Amino acid sequence: MGCSNCSSGGGTPRGCKNNGTCSSGGCNKLEVFDWLANISLPQGHSEYDIVEVRFKNSRKNFYRNSKSLALHVGDIVVVEASPGYDVGVVSVTGEIAKIQVKKKAPGFKPMEARKITRVAVQEEVDKWIQARSLEKEVMYKSRTLAVNLGLEMKISDVEYQGDLSKATFYYTADSRVDFRQLIKDMADQFKIRVEMRQIGSRQEASRLGGIGSCGRELCCSTWLTDFRSVSTSAARYQQLSLNPQKLAGQCGKLKCCLNYELDMYLDTIKSFPKGDTRLQTEKGSAHHIKTDVFKAQMWYVYDGEAGAGSGLIALSPERVREIIQMNKEGKKPKELVEYTEQKEVFKEPDYSNVVGQDSLNRFEHAFKLKKKKKKPRRDNRPEGSSAPQQVEPRAPRAENPQPSGTPNPNKKKRRPNRKKGGNNNNPAE
Repeated sequence: MGCSNCSSGGGTPRGCKNNGTCSSGGCNKLEVFDWLANISLPQGHSEYDIVEVRFKNSRKNFYRNSKSLALHVGDIVVVEASPGYDVGVVSVTGEIAKIQVKKKAPGFKPMEARKITRVAVQEEVDKWIQARSLEKEVMYKSRTLAVNLGLEMKISDVEYQGDLSKATFYYTADSRVDFRQLIKDMADQFKIRVEMRQIGSRQEASRLGGIGSCGRELCCSTWLTDFRSVSTSAARYQQLSLNPQKLAGQCGKLKCCLNYELDMYLDTIKSFPKGDTRLQTEKGSAHHIKTDVFKAQMWYVYDGEAGAGSGLIALSPERVREIIQMNKEGKKPKELVEYTEQKEVFKEPDYSNVVGQDSLNRFEHAFKLKKKKKKPRRDNRPEGSSAPQQVEPRAPRAENPQPSGTPNPNKKKRRPNRKKGGNNNNPAE
């Protein structure tokens, strides 16, 4: 998406075949690698006098180095502005700047470009830093003024000029806004010249930054420079669910990343038969439901069985072409099930798990065993004895019980009950 010459045409959605990795480094918005730095110019050629200067966030402009200053990437320079001057950082110089001019500004006229005055001194750098420190407070105050006036707009960012004489307010609005009174109030309160500039939702997300649903920084705030239109047809080609909550990004618009893999899907789908062709069989007519690009399968269902939620038949593109050719010849297969391919089920090798090294939770199991408290063992041994007591085996019960008259030697004799209040040692009279 960083280049304008790598998109697909022909009525299909535009994608990006560079995927943010252009060989020229054009997709990197803020960082630029000068791959021609070690190459000297041919004899008789002078260095290109156009320099790219970067300001706050991603704002860049081309300026003419009319005084032939020895500029390098990262130098803080003072450039012409209307009115006064502005301070920026040099991002591209030399032949790389010529490539950037051809790519970003085809109609650029070098003689009409503004000039670089000088390299910034320490006083100008301090003033520039002071201007940056005032932007947040001024933005909050300007939002308060807009709310008090009842304007349906959102001021998302403020950029001060390097000489503190002018401030540009970036805002988003759904409709046209009459902010004439707002400009007067801001000029009276801040004592500066005010410029209002309307931007879109994507430009707002680019300036503010954030984290996307993928967990990484937003593409628009890191490397994406130009915004291509994204349509829902890009999601249809990729067999994605048309859920607005899943397809929308931080800006509320369709995600720019829907175009990244679109060209690959379009090239792959060309090898598949068209999904609008019905397959005629003796059982009935079947229509196309979905296409799995990764598994190379096309899913069909018979008419009247789609509501049941069952009866989906997966066919390979070769089988679908074969059935279509048969239908053109006036032939009909018996059923589509006959053309399904039986995939071999992978059978895991049989082996005994001796040490438990194939288990992913083996360490958790060992940890749980350590946490279990051991129950204390009952020990009836007398104190001071170290040898374990030998337990005598119990005598087996006799099958035939003894007669009532024969005393049982193993039966314990019951002690007589003692009477209350007396001694039971003497026999009763």
